Amino acid sequence: TEEDQELERKISGLKTSMTEGERKTAWKWSRQLEQIDTEYHTLGNSLHYMIMKNPEVEFCGYTMTHPSDSKINLRIQTGGTLPAVEPFQRGLNELMNVCKHVLDRFEASIKDYKDQKASRNESTF
Repeated sequence: TEEDQELERKISGLKTSMTEGERKTAWKWSRQLEQIDTEYHTLGNSLHYMIMKNPEVEFCGYTMTHPSDSKINLRIQTGGTLPAVEPFQRGLNELMNVCKHVLDRFEASIKDYKDQKASRNESTF
């Protein structure tokens, strides 16, 4: 649908820039700071939740640069050999899957509602 394409464009258009080392092998952990443009707390909090579900992630947090800026800084720290960019990518993919599932369920509910109304010969929306 058009909404799916819009969501895909938005996710693929995220601008990220690595501002800290991707791997800190001497310290046995990996951290990364991503800056995501044109986003606010909605994506920051959702992405934080998805990334923290990964048991190899020791820390994940985000901040807004300024209330009038539409940028979030996301910091991810992992222990061991996992590069911090992997939980970031996995979190984005999982978040997209959750959004798709919610959209599919919502559209199915709307269809069921309209079908029930039509079977009773009532007008819909």
